[in-house]
Amino acid sequence: MLHVFSNLSRDINFIEHTQIKGWKLNQRAKPIIIDPGLYLSKKSDISWTTQRRSLPTSFKLFTGSAWVMLTRSFLEYCIWGWDNFPRTVLMYYTNFVSSPEGYFHTVICNTEEFRNTAVSHDLHYIAWDNPPKQHPVSLSIKDFDNMVKSGAPFARKFAKEDPVLDKIDQELLGRTGRFAPGAWCLGSSDSGVDPCSLRGDDSVFRPGPGAERLQQLFQMLLSEDNRSKQCSF
Repeated sequence: MLHVFSNLSRDINFIEHTQIKGWKLNQRAKPIIIDPGLYLSKKSDISWTTQRRSLPTSFKLFTGSAWVMLTRSFLEYCIWGWDNFPRTVLMYYTNFVSSPEGYFHTVICNTEEFRNTAVSHDLHYIAWDNPPKQHPVSLSIKDFDNMVKSGAPFARKFAKEDPVLDKIDQELLGRTGRFAPGAWCLGSSDSGVDPCSLRGDDSVFRPGPGAERLQQLFQMLLSEDNRSKQCSF
């Protein structure tokens, strides 16, 4: 995975997104909620107020996966906000349902400097019920083949001690009870010895068995046709 990522442009933000339109604006954007979990020591359900917020007129609202991979330059913009836009959006998303699924998405798609760096994919394999429920299904052995074919470098969610985790360790990561070996591991794995007990150059990356699948996914995501559809209004 490190080998494939090392050959990518460093200005790409992987952030699955779509614009909130139509009836979803009333359902997702207008309600005002209070989350007691922010100030109480115990978990509690959110509270819904009777008041409704107005919709913004100076920017469009986007939503998507909370699982993102963002660049340093974009995060610095979100922190420093030299035009104050990130803070404006942050204040708007206060008391917003599932704000992690909308804040970064709205900022990046409304900022000309970063809009073209967004790639709508969260790099995760996730399976849902049909029709979808609030949370994704827990992945198991029956999902293994589809998980691998997706080319995604990450997946969620898994039940504790599910057998599919051992299958991933053995067939994809090539490890048993230890960290996955990298190109910096110079030792021998004979007799169960950890090959990483003898370390080489940590900056050396070599493609692993899943590199081709990941490369194919990136070729599709970074194609000119796909990039032209990002952050579309």
